Amino acid sequence: MSLDSVRAFLAEKAPGIRIIELAGSSATVAEAANGHGVAPAQIAKTLSLRVGERNILVVTRGDARLDNRKAKAAFGGKARMLSASEVVAVTGHPVGGVSPFGLPDGLPVYCDISLKAFDEVVPAAGSTNSAVRVSPARMAELANALWVDVCQTPG
Repeated sequence: MSLDSVRAFLAEKAPGIRIIELAGSSATVAEAANGHGVAPAQIAKTLSLRVGERNILVVTRGDARLDNRKAKAAFGGKARMLSASEVVAVTGHPVGGVSPFGLPDGLPVYCDISLKAFDEVVPAAGSTNSAVRVSPARMAELANALWVDVCQTPG
């Protein structure tokens, strides 16, 4: 179902973006990077978080980690990761396939500035074996996302 919601979203908003479905899993950053032939950092992973009573999504580069201090300052409270069942209930997408596209209305999406290091990133497309290739700016535009600085990057 969630792959279908991403497919419908892209057909309406960005028909030129093609969904890539792999034969194997791309649910982890390492699997996705290997399957799509990119560096792990180029995978746009989506973190499903709760801050107070609000659920939010943060898309960041694959090798980045959430910086709790920065996240608290940006979102006005401590962020905690949603459980797998909460992720499905909130996004309609399974863990490992959460996409910034095809989401329920009103779910805020944020993109970490770490994604701007790349011309193209690879976010999931609603299932654990699907993704798209898109520029970070286009992804943020389509997802109606706000840019934030909430992650630590290696090095």
